[in-house]
Formats: sequence, structure tokens, C-alpha cells
Amino acid sequence: MRAVVTVVGKDKTGIISKVSTFLAERKVNILDISQTIMDEYFAMIMLVDPSGSDMELAALAEECQKMGQKIGMSIHVQHEDIFNAMHNI
Repeated sequence: MRAVVTVVGKDKTGIISKVSTFLAERKVNILDISQTIMDEYFAMIMLVDPSGSDMELAALAEECQKMGQKIGMSIHVQHEDIFNAMHNI
């Protein structure tokens, strides 16, 4: 099973480090990552494999959202199938 993690907010130092460390501590493997900075805004999308984690995807999503609030970013986690269904025309 794979999931998509999106991170959006005002750019600041350490975002990638904080998010990747947070995921690694929960044994979530990052398979692919893309990030960009548009003016003062940071946007990142990650394809991850949470199968090594002991956490259910919903619990991981909730923890990521809370962590995002702490660092001033919007972080969302979705199952890959849901993400794809939402973004297909």
C-alpha cells in the first residue's frame, strides 16, 4: 500500500528535514519526493510506503496534521487510490 503526503505553507528552513524525520521515526519509507518554492510558498508531494509502520493510515494522517500545525504547515496524508480518484478527470 502506498500513500501520498502533501505539505504546503510559507517557506522556512528545515521543512523537508522535519517531515522526513517525522515519517522515518514512524517507519514510513519515502519512495519519491517533489518539492518547489513559488515566491514565498513551499509545496511538497511525497509518495510513501507506510507498510513498515505499526500505525493505521488514519492515525498517521492525524499525527501528520498535528505536526504540520506545530510547524506552521498544512500536511495531508491520503491513500494513493483516494488521491488518484480525486485528481482524475
